[in-house]
Amino acid sequence: MTDVTGEQFLNKLYTVLDKLYSIASTQSSRFKKEWDENFASLNVEPHLIRSIKVDKDKFLTDKDYRIKALNIIKLSFEDGFHSIKSLLTALYNSYFKDSEIFLSNFNEADQVILKYFVAKKILGDLIQYNQLDHETVPLKYNIFARNYLLIKFKDQKTTEILDNLKKINIHLKANQLKTYMHEIASDGFITKIKKGKSLSYRIKNELELSEEGKKTYNQTISRLVEWPTLFYRSYYNVRELNVTINDDSIHPDFINEVLQKAATQGYIACHYVFSNLVEYYEKLK
Repeated sequence: MTDVTGEQFLNKLYTVLDKLYSIASTQSSRFKKEWDENFASLNVEPHLIRSIKVDKDKFLTDKDYRIKALNIIKLSFEDGFHSIKSLLTALYNSYFKDSEIFLSNFNEADQVILKYFVAKKILGDLIQYNQLDHETVPLKYNIFARNYLLIKFKDQKTTEILDNLKKINIHLKANQLKTYMHEIASDGFITKIKKGKSLSYRIKNELELSEEGKKTYNQTISRLVEWPTLFYRSYYNVRELNVTINDDSIHPDFINEVLQKAATQGYIACHYVFSNLVEYYEKLK
């Protein structure tokens, strides 16, 4: 971990805010553009990410302005979470729910596959987001998204799937899981294997769209589906703040403990760091 003075840290913090402004502006515009191109006929609106272009001199010298800027960044982290949630809501509550554009763009087989495929692409990649939100996407798609690669690699027992779901804060009883797995089996993706009293699941058909389905997907919603992962991995990354302030700054133990959390990527760590930075600078006033 790098040692810095309080003044060096403040300059580093400004640089991070400037980076976050650039990412938020670019990614929010991209998200809105793809949303409008694909969901124009649906009565749904995206949750966009607010941004702030920070004045460097004011940020370095004016504590009230600094606190205001940090609070906006903290809120923008919340916006990012709600942006992804708004996309999943639009997909599963509007687009996939017999919307004309969905039904006309994809054949019946691809329609079934796509609901699972999109869950795997978004929730399967963003495990930390899935820990915070496992209610927006219908549970059978979420269960398969979380366990698809594991089942594909090796037959999974009911107990193994239940344990894996606990990692994203989904707590089911065995009989509840069996009901969902029966639905997934009925959709054609898994096979149930009974060995004595033990029940396992094996992949029957992989999540592969037809050639026509792939082509249509790439021409329509693919960039929207890819957006959450690209945004999450770039925006929720403030590792530059993982430093130690080693001069005679006030409350050094508090601030240095907070900054250790910056080493971890993701919404939870970033929100924690900026919430406590606000508290820190309020203490200094």
